[in-house]
Amino acid sequence: MPYSIFGNKFTQHSGITELMDDLNEGVQGGDDILMLGGGNPAAIPEIQTRITALMQSLLDEGKLTQTLSNYDGPQGKTDFIEALAKLFNELYDWKLSSENIMITNGSQNAFFYLFNLLGGNYNGEVNKKILFPLAPEYIGYADASVSEDAFVAVRPKITELENGLFKYNVDFDALKITEDIGAICVSRPTNPTGNVLTDLEIHHLDQLARDNNVPLIIDNAYGTPFPNMIFADATPFWNNNTILCLSLSKFGLPGARCGIVIANPTIIKAMANLSGIMALSPGSIGPEIALPLVKTKEIITLSDEVIKPFYQAKANKAIALLQQQITTPNFRIHKAEGALFLWLWFKDLPITSNELYKTLKEKGVILVSGHYFFPGLEQEWQHTQECIRLNYAQDDDVVERGVAILAETINSLYESKSAL
Repeated sequence: MPYSIFGNKFTQHSGITELMDDLNEGVQGGDDILMLGGGNPAAIPEIQTRITALMQSLLDEGKLTQTLSNYDGPQGKTDFIEALAKLFNELYDWKLSSENIMITNGSQNAFFYLFNLLGGNYNGEVNKKILFPLAPEYIGYADASVSEDAFVAVRPKITELENGLFKYNVDFDALKITEDIGAICVSRPTNPTGNVLTDLEIHHLDQLARDNNVPLIIDNAYGTPFPNMIFADATPFWNNNTILCLSLSKFGLPGARCGIVIANPTIIKAMANLSGIMALSPGSIGPEIALPLVKTKEIITLSDEVIKPFYQAKANKAIALLQQQITTPNFRIHKAEGALFLWLWFKDLPITSNELYKTLKEKGVILVSGHYFFPGLEQEWQHTQECIRLNYAQDDDVVERGVAILAETINSLYESKSAL
């Protein structure tokens, strides 16, 4: 069947669709699939117990049925928005009102709105782009614009550290804000690498954004104050030129599809109009479940005392396994500063990262090929074919078995190369 230009663009193969298909296959496949790809958070018992109790309370009080039986406005549940404004004002004195916040059907939905509001064709004269100042970046950004050629990215500086680690930093010398830039966008912690941009980097990007009259978008889905899946020093940041995006997914509610956007009222009004046209209103379940946690600040306590230490311990354990079992000196791990991923770099990998993904999938291990994470990077760079993303958040047994298969595969590849 022939489709429109829009239809052709959004029905073709994409990295994010492949990732979600793999994620579903992993869920359906049970023990036969070792799911180290995707972004599904861990099933943390304390969080699941608390969410279950909150849902039971809503059910007992009749609020769950009431929530399911009514639409919210296009901006989202008013009580939840007001509670969030109060929370952030008390934590950081940001002086937010309900006009500064809206709810979306997950972060992916929010970025589709934002990238198409701020990038693309302007009156048929200018095609503005979204700038990613630190490649690699989130796989889900790559296809979130109706325009072609919608993104531009900048290669990072790479610093090799001790103990087989490395770190990306923004290359400000190479970063140029040209007239065709509609917004600057970073994730913090960065998906896929677990990198956390320093406070200095964030302030530098903010200054560049304000100097060039473009907004700075910060994807804070894994960041502080919730779910606080962040292991480095990082000060929360927002001002009237910043669009800060959060989520309840990594707190433990990915199925609720609840994203949160904090921005100036003009941006929020525009996004609410889009929400009304495209979805009538965002879902209500996530906000209703999380409302008591936000009102009492329990969402902060659980993030600090349960979620953060859980993931930090899992990251350390996975790093130790990888470094013990992968023997090639060409192996590096990006310093784990947050999120639920490890970014693995195999210098001079004998096959492409996508071929490695396919090889591992045949062996029952699902990871994500690194080549998907460089949207907007125009120049050829071998590094993009040498990396993979590993989700370390699954049960220890799954991670251990998956790492063992990965290590055997990698060691064999380099041994075969050396034998030639």
